[in-house]
Amino acid sequence: MTGTPPSFAETPESSRGGIDVLAEVLRAVRLTGSVFLNARFTAPFGVISPRDFDETSPLAHLRHMSIFHLIADGSCTLELSSGERRTVNAGDILLLPFADDHKFWNGEVSKMLNGPELFRPGPVKGMWNIDHGGGGQQTRIVCGFVESSEFLFAPVFRSLPSLLIDRTDADQVSALISSTVMQIIALAEKASPGSELMLGRLMEMLFVEMLRRYAQQLPPGTTGWFASLNDPIVGRAMQLVHADPSRRWTVDDLAREAATSRTVLAERFSNVMGQAPMEYVTSWRMQLAADRIRNGKDRISAIAADVGYESEASFNRAFKRVTGVTPGRWRDGNGASPASGEAKVSG
Repeated sequence: MTGTPPSFAETPESSRGGIDVLAEVLRAVRLTGSVFLNARFTAPFGVISPRDFDETSPLAHLRHMSIFHLIADGSCTLELSSGERRTVNAGDILLLPFADDHKFWNGEVSKMLNGPELFRPGPVKGMWNIDHGGGGQQTRIVCGFVESSEFLFAPVFRSLPSLLIDRTDADQVSALISSTVMQIIALAEKASPGSELMLGRLMEMLFVEMLRRYAQQLPPGTTGWFASLNDPIVGRAMQLVHADPSRRWTVDDLAREAATSRTVLAERFSNVMGQAPMEYVTSWRMQLAADRIRNGKDRISAIAADVGYESEASFNRAFKRVTGVTPGRWRDGNGASPASGEAKVSG
């Protein structure tokens, strides 16, 4: 029987009931999100969205942040820190995974203003308003963020481009994304007390679905973590590891369960992921362990056993090799910052 191999970027229902690897990874890095800005601009205008926010900004406390801009009305030009420019219009969904500096403008402006300096308190806590410009054509942008408390599993995100754009009125956009965006815009406009929780969940859902669609649309031959979800061999092996991380996996076991040979499995991991199968197993175990150590009270020995280590000593060595610090220091909050590149994710 022949046919198109399954894409493990799809939801579990469409991937023969398997575990949703993308959702598992995003759950492990503890995503939180919300809408922080409802902005109304009129031409001419020009604003800068900075990479780093000062201590007076509502986003100053956030780490490992990705930014959404939902273009609710009008149009403008977006310029990334790389100099790339894009015209964006009503219905566009912009995701900047790394929240680097970027600019929005429409018309001739003599000076770009720093966006946070224009923030004014909105009707609900945590959501700010901007009403700025020269009185011409209106552009309305609803801005949100998604943050991860721990980005130990950073290679997943490093392979993303600096900008993802989708449209709510494009035929290929899923009904879920379109509906989610419409709900976010409506709730941001209404801004009633109690809407913060719903907005947070909707932003997290939008983030997951945007990344899922990005993975599904990657062309053949693409490499990286997201591309691996589309590879029938690597994707299947990843599902097995995520479904049972405590199993004492060997390359032979993983190859047998993935219905391939040890050699082919190693070659596919090397070609698509740039690492060996057991390096991936180790990195995923350490992500799970790091989350439990930092955010829970379980004994290190119990966590070690739960992620597949027979002894606490061997787990401690593996953990330090991956993160650069001991489990005890990680629990105390003294761990290396993955965002700074100090943490190593290969085993």
